[in-house]
Amino acid sequence: MSIILPELEYVDRATETIRYLEHGWPTDLCRWHAHEEYELHLIVATRGKAFVGDYIGDFEPGALFLTGPNVPHNWVTDEVTNPDPVPVRDMLVQFNAQSIQGLTAAFPEFSEMSDMWELAKSGIQFEGFDPTFARGHFERIRNTRGAERIGAFIRFLVRVNEHAEKRALSVLSTVEPAGTSRQARIANVVDHIVNNYADEISLEQAAGLASMSETAFSRNFQKVTGNKFVEFVNRVRIGHACSRLYATDDQISTICFDVGFQNLANFNRQFLKMKDTTPSAYRDLARSELVKSEGVKT
Repeated sequence: MSIILPELEYVDRATETIRYLEHGWPTDLCRWHAHEEYELHLIVATRGKAFVGDYIGDFEPGALFLTGPNVPHNWVTDEVTNPDPVPVRDMLVQFNAQSIQGLTAAFPEFSEMSDMWELAKSGIQFEGFDPTFARGHFERIRNTRGAERIGAFIRFLVRVNEHAEKRALSVLSTVEPAGTSRQARIANVVDHIVNNYADEISLEQAAGLASMSETAFSRNFQKVTGNKFVEFVNRVRIGHACSRLYATDDQISTICFDVGFQNLANFNRQFLKMKDTTPSAYRDLARSELVKSEGVKT
């Protein structure tokens, strides 16, 4: 899939200023993509990896994100820890920058949100946001229409803006408009890496997928994603290794080769570089935190 604006995500602003969507899992809509609208996105179910610009990190139920215009993003559920389909994985609202600008022009008080819109260029995760509260607001937006829906949406924006723990995600905060040929070709390579991370993926192969020379591909890949090609592949592989470490009892060496590394020493070196800990220490910590989390839920 490319990064161009999907037809499904087109918003007819003549009749609808904001658009509410929800997706189950698995879904064909899970892909690396971007669009002109802001997107406020709540994870309802499953755990996995969030890809926002050059950011790769974990998500779990209750995670709330805001992506700005043309910021590429994807949420990939980990099938190892989430083997069963779910009816609703995501609840999200899309809205365009012109609407926000018009709202601020009409009501200057809304300028207090300007910092949030600026931060959204990098993608935001609202850490510690009450998931029950968030879901209630999404349900009100879903279940209303017209002016009442706009009112529910604005009330939610006010609460989100007031939340103190806003974490900027992507180092790369300026991206090209969706639909450019270069970004679409790089997006195809990103999708290939995400779906085939365990296979050998050389720079030559990747450049061929993008129909670019290796030099042009390397330059464009880093500009679009914020990562060098090899670094990005390693980040994806390490992310999947993390899921295996806390979800299975597989030996670390088995995980190393299964996610695509050719030797254990390089795997350990890359893991330490990205996670600032060893695979075995990560497994112990992740499992202890998972036990705490499950204890709270029950």
